[in-house]
Amino acid sequence: MSIDTLQRFLLDELDIRGAVVRLGPLWQRIVAGRNYAPPVAALLGEMCATTLFIADALKQPGRITFQLRGSGPVSLLVVDCDERLNLRAMAHAAADVAPGTAPQLLGDGQLMLSLDLPNLRQPYQSIVPMQGDSIAEIFEHYLGLSEQLPSRLFLAASAEGAAGIFLQKLPNADARDADGWNRVESLATTIRDDELLGLPCDELLTRLFSQEVVRVFPERQVLHECPEDWDKVRTMLRSLGREEVDAVLREHGEVLIRDDLANRDYRFDAAAVEALFGETPPTLH
Repeated sequence: MSIDTLQRFLLDELDIRGAVVRLGPLWQRIVAGRNYAPPVAALLGEMCATTLFIADALKQPGRITFQLRGSGPVSLLVVDCDERLNLRAMAHAAADVAPGTAPQLLGDGQLMLSLDLPNLRQPYQSIVPMQGDSIAEIFEHYLGLSEQLPSRLFLAASAEGAAGIFLQKLPNADARDADGWNRVESLATTIRDDELLGLPCDELLTRLFSQEVVRVFPERQVLHECPEDWDKVRTMLRSLGREEVDAVLREHGEVLIRDDLANRDYRFDAAAVEALFGETPPTLH
């Protein structure tokens, strides 16, 4: 398995499906220059791996966005992924965050889902309470509610990479092997963080499920494409109006628009603002 990929697998004789994610250089690009404290980066990396699993399993092409909002030192985690597995992510947190469990870091809060599909007039949204001591447990609870299928997540993240393994019990699993799910769960709990982050997929699955029949599917490349969109920013500023934009310019000497998900700033000085409102905005036909 290459790095920055997702690879599905199926335990054929047990009717249990799963996937493995390993992120390396792509993950490093996501967090570059953000100066996240290690506990914040770990939460965000684990949430990235989890979102990829869920985005890959969507029955229709679309964009899925998860937000974890809480009252703790980590106030917000956002991960966004589309059908191409184009991944973007960001966090809002205090400058100095000590290690702790997810409830200690996030506080009381909610997990919010937004799902944008081509056949929906507006995105589908869902909000559930955060329940669990880790990102894995929070999303296992969510999957239990949304899909009503037992699911397990085993996740790890560091400054260098993020990784995870996903398991889900399909409806016929008990008929195929009454002890199969318990056996697979027990085996998966033995995986160490260094193995998740470092072992190729085939070696990882062999290490875990050497006595099972494992069918591995072609890997999918994970992307991190965040092209500049000056037209969108200009349209947004025009919608605010000249008076409000000029007020910001007078106070700060420039107008700064921050795109946290893309980790990019858009800056407008006085000349750029003058040009912005002097331009004829595009018309819609």
